[in-house]
This record gives sequence, C-alpha cells and structure tokens, in this order.
Amino acid sequence: MTRPGARRPASPALPTSQSLPDELDVLVLGSGVAGLSATVRLASPPEMGTSPSDGLRVGVLTKAELWRSATRWAQGGVAAVLGGDEDSTDLHLADTLAAGAGLCDTDAVRVLVDEGPFRVHELIAMGAEFDRQPGGALDLAREGGHSTARVVHAGGAATGAEVERALVDATRRTAAAILEEWFALDLLVEGGRCCGVRALDAEGRVVDVRARHTVLATGGAGQLFAVTTNPAEATADGLAMALRAGVPVADVEFMQFHPTALHHPAMPRPLLSEALRGHGALIRDANGERFVDELAPRDVVSRAMAAKLSSQGVEHLWLDATGLDSFSSRFPTIKASLEAIGLDPHVDWLPIAPAAHHLSGGVVTDLSGATALPGLWAAGEVACTGVHGANRLASNSLLEGMVFGARLAEAIRGGDDGPSPTGAMRAVLHGGHDARDPDGDFGAGVSVRSGGAGQAGGAAGGAAGGVTAIDVEKTVGRLQRAMFEGAGVVRDAGSLQAATTVIESVATAVGTATPSDRADGELANLVTAAEALLTSATLRTETRGAHARADFPEAAHRWRRRIVHVDGRVTVSSEAVDSP
Repeated sequence: MTRPGARRPASPALPTSQSLPDELDVLVLGSGVAGLSATVRLASPPEMGTSPSDGLRVGVLTKAELWRSATRWAQGGVAAVLGGDEDSTDLHLADTLAAGAGLCDTDAVRVLVDEGPFRVHELIAMGAEFDRQPGGALDLAREGGHSTARVVHAGGAATGAEVERALVDATRRTAAAILEEWFALDLLVEGGRCCGVRALDAEGRVVDVRARHTVLATGGAGQLFAVTTNPAEATADGLAMALRAGVPVADVEFMQFHPTALHHPAMPRPLLSEALRGHGALIRDANGERFVDELAPRDVVSRAMAAKLSSQGVEHLWLDATGLDSFSSRFPTIKASLEAIGLDPHVDWLPIAPAAHHLSGGVVTDLSGATALPGLWAAGEVACTGVHGANRLASNSLLEGMVFGARLAEAIRGGDDGPSPTGAMRAVLHGGHDARDPDGDFGAGVSVRSGGAGQAGGAAGGAAGGVTAIDVEKTVGRLQRAMFEGAGVVRDAGSLQAATTVIESVATAVGTATPSDRADGELANLVTAAEALLTSATLRTETRGAHARADFPEAAHRWRRRIVHVDGRVTVSSEAVDSP
C-alpha cells in the first residue's frame, strides 16, 4: 500500500513566486507525455524548432521533479500504424472500438489512429530512440486486443522513460517557467473563466499562478486503490480540482486493472508488460492450467483472473515466460527487476494478480482538448476524450497523450476558446437526464454524491483538507483498502455500498478546510475522486468493459451512455454513444 508522496526538498534551481511573470500565456499542470507534448509545441515556434523566441510564455507546474511522471513508468509501447501490409488505421480503429465495449466516440478514435503515426515520427525526430530490428526497421510488437503487431517499444519495456526523456529535454529548452515541487490546490475561476491555479510553492507558501489558458495534464488516479501499478503521484488531483470547480467529468467508473502486475509487496506493483504475452508468455492458474486467451483485452483477462482467484481461493496466479526466446535482450528492464527479487524468468513462473492501472474517463473535452470551462483544457489520462470508452486498448495511452496534447496546442495557438460538440463533449453539450430518476429508466432510487460546485470568483472552491485531527497515512490506507475491496475488478451493490460508507466517514473526518500541505491536499483529492467513482459505479447497473458488476453480469444497450458529474449534479447523457 502506497501513501501519496510527501513534499520533497526544493531544488536550488527552482523558480520562486517572485520570479514568475504576472500572467503566463499557458500554464500546464503535470509533466507526463500529454502535458509536455503540449508544452513543447506552445513554447516553440510552430515549425517545432528549439528556440522559444516565437513561442508563447508557457509554465509547467509539477508536484515532483519534471521527469517524475506516470509516463516514465509506462512499460507498454506506443500503438500506431507505422507501415506493413498487414496493418491499417482502419484495423487499429476497429481494435480500439472493440476494446472500448460500445462507449468509444468513433470520431475521437479516428483522430487518434490517423494522427498517431505522424506524432510518433515527430517524437523520433525530437530524439526518442525506439527498438529496431537488425536492418534498421522499427521492431513492432503485438499486445492484448491488437489484431497485429503495431506497438513500438524502447529498451524492451522502458518506452515511457524514453518518451519522457525526449520531452523533458525539449521542455527544458523552451518553457518560460518550470515549477517543480509545486502542488496545485484548486483552479482559479473569475467571471466564468479559468485563469490559473492556487498552489503551494516548493517552500509551502500559497501562491496564485495566473494564466490566460490552463492545461490539466495531471495523470490518473491509481492511488485510489491499495494495489496499483501507478506511482505515488497518481492521486487524481486534476480530476478532483475539476469536480470542485463544477467542470464536467465522465466515465470515471471505468478503472482498468492490469492483469499481469507482479504479486509482490513492492508498491507501485512492478508491471509485467503486455508485450510478454505478445511474445508468447502464458497465464496459468494454481494448477498450472491455461484458462484465458492471453491476448484478449485487459478487462476480459482481469475478470477471468478474478474469477479464478476466487474459485481456487488463492492470492495470485502465474505468468509463464519460460518459453520466450532472448528474454534478457528483449526485456532487460523487466529481467533486472525480477533478478532483484530473486526470480529468473527463464526457469520460474512469475506470480501475478490484477492491479489498478488506468482510468479511462476523466475531465470531458472536445477533440481539441477544450473543457466546458473557458480557459481550461485537458489532455492525457486526466481527460475524457471519448477515445477509450469503457476500456483502454493496450498502448493507446501514450499515443493519446501525444496526439491530443498536440491538438490542444494547435487549438490554443489558433485562438480557439471554448468547446465544440465533438468527441465526449457531445454528452455535455447535448444535455442529459438527472441520474436520480431519468424517466425512471436509469438510476431511480440511487443515492447520488458528487464533487462540490465551484464559486463565481477566486479559487474554484475550498478543497477538503486541513487534516490535523487524523493520521493522514492511515486514513489514506483505509480509503485505498475500501476502494480495492469494494470497487475492484468485480463489484456489486453490496461491495460498492460498503466502500461508500467508508469514504463518507473519511470525508467527514477530513473536513473542508484548505489543505496546509501536499499530503493533506492529496487525501482531499482522493476523497473527491472516490465519491465520484463510487457514484458512477453504483448507477451503472451492467457489466461493460472495465466496469464489472457481479449482480448485473451482462451489458445493457440502454447504458450506452455516459454518466457525467457536473456542477454538483450527476446526469446520464440524453443520447446514446455513437459507436459500433
């Protein structure tokens, strides 16, 4: 179990609040692939040179060092159609739609697969080095849910680290301000427009950082769960700030669990890359028998594993990679991590169990990254573009950050200001039913809790926090255990209610004061996000993608709609999602 990280000592090179300009053109929150993809395009000339002279004044605010983001933990590669007669963007689109289980926005997926190849080549031009075959061609791997090999990797299973390295180098050459060890508390909203954030600086002082445009690229929410592959920084910060500001958030019930996390006390859980199964590794039960198609989408594999764990009464199953050729050269990073704990993949079966991995939903955007709040944009895991639907296809997440981070930058440069009815934003702009009783067909009788609405001026609303009477670390652990047990791979009404009872008691204990440090703020954000996830999971009385209900084991056509949290209310989109 991992507690959210405490504030680290400041670097001597960090900017102070006095050195900030009065107002930035763009403030980017987060330093993963989405945020930095946007930063280098906004801060550089349009032709992507290295000089910032013609770029906008862009600041990057991140709560750790610039390079410490969830991106660097990504073992899986980047899925894109980069050549080969067997593949096409239509096939990539079809695989993504199939994994998304009827909730993908087809237009959003088309943008992803069509623009993705160019963004990969652009990243290579920026200096990223991907694995290649002896003749020099990119070495493409196949992963779960993909019908052919189309995934590029770096260092076998160190793709995220290589992507992050290239983007960090470019950002340091171009950004006007890099605010490391800063923690965003809440959005600043004035006159119905986002104008920056209220934050704790590296010394713990409250500072308002103002900007004409603010970009949420804060990553995911894996720290909601006691067992996760996500780093300590993944505490749903951007999601919670949006909820408190009344900005629409959707699809948060779809937390994807990665099926092959190493069953080990380390946290975050070491990840055994999807590429291992793409190269032929097998999943075996306690008796050594295969029971699932290893290359099925992650939700299918995780549910099958959860059922087997329950029926056999064991804590873990096995990944058998003993038949893989050239393990050490193909997967040097995984080999080193296994050796460090005394496992040899050439002879040992590897203990595995599902772990919380990726949130498919988030802050609702259009296809240019615009949210419903003017001046606020979002990209990457914190955003809900409509690409992932109910379940993310393996290795589409780094690609999504690259594609939509770039589109967001182009929209800001082009003078866009406000959302269009495209992508997931259609679920907001076309309206919805009150989730408590939408014509008696959805959530009648279900208790609804959601994040608080924002205020007209100043910060978007006081974040819950100011934790002085409780032990923060123990409280975080209590929340994480309740979420993992009650809202894990398989849920039902009873487990969700049990988790809700715990989260409500934690929310009461935490209170509503402004957080005094990062740990308080992270706990407050986890509470806000947990309430939204549990509400959506309780309302969605079906099994679809990463949301599995034991008491509603089938998908229901009437639920091909998005559950949206907005301004303190919960609605169900009035129109069904237009996805095959």
